Amino acid sequence: MTRTEEFEELRPLLFSIAYRILGSVSEAEDAVQESWLRYQAAGSEPESAKAFLSTVVTRISIDVLRSARVRREEYAGPWLPEPLLTDPYEDPARSAELADSLSTAALLLLERLSPLERAVFVLREVFAFDFPAIASAVGRSEAACHQLAVRARRHMNAGRTRFEAGRREREELAERFFGAFREGDVDALTELLAADVRMIGDSGGKAPRFQPVVSGAEQVAGVLAVFVPLVVRGAGAVEPRQVNGRPGAVFRDREGQVLSTWALDVRDGRLQTIHAVNNPDKLRHIGPPADAWAALREATGD
Repeated sequence: MTRTEEFEELRPLLFSIAYRILGSVSEAEDAVQESWLRYQAAGSEPESAKAFLSTVVTRISIDVLRSARVRREEYAGPWLPEPLLTDPYEDPARSAELADSLSTAALLLLERLSPLERAVFVLREVFAFDFPAIASAVGRSEAACHQLAVRARRHMNAGRTRFEAGRREREELAERFFGAFREGDVDALTELLAADVRMIGDSGGKAPRFQPVVSGAEQVAGVLAVFVPLVVRGAGAVEPRQVNGRPGAVFRDREGQVLSTWALDVRDGRLQTIHAVNNPDKLRHIGPPADAWAALREATGD
């Protein structure tokens, strides 16, 4: 097998590692590309292409994350990960871990960890790397990696939502939610909201948005009462999709350009959180981003 063939075979894994460390599709793709360049430039043949490339992409991702965290602290409004519609890496033995680690809620929890903790957690808990491989990847001793893993697991477990709905329940509620959305039935939408539901919008200051965080069923219902007619009146499309491993949707304008993605979290038979990404810079990998301001003016007749 040639180096190119080995790399292409490992590309899905490399991207999935980088995305979970970075929470950014574009940065993960750049990290994978840089890994390929370093693999090409390696003078001798590595004993294991997987070990070599996993180490390279992990170290690149850690370095990128360190600089990205400064930018995220200065970000306009709430920062959400770039939405991912399809994870290219599949492993039936790790399907539950892969899906859980991809959710917006899990990625936001990972943001609380240090770059090293995050990398160790991703390699160990998501992809089941052994500690010698992790130590090599992050450039720390095995004992240090054990400590990093324990700290990371403690932080993640402390922040996890208890009694999260199963996949079937999530999908059934999402089907009802987006069905009511397309029909413009705000009352039916409101019935699906938890009392303490939250709606979090990431526009990056580059798209129209509601308040950065809207909390409570009455307040979220008020936003939906305004937003739903705008979408319906503007003849936009609501395209149900899996977004970061959870039920969600891609919103498009009448030309099919991307306005927003929503990802839904469900608990106790009700919608708990809506994560809405409206920043056009975070939507380009899904399709050409729409001019959300023009779409808003057209829908409102202004």
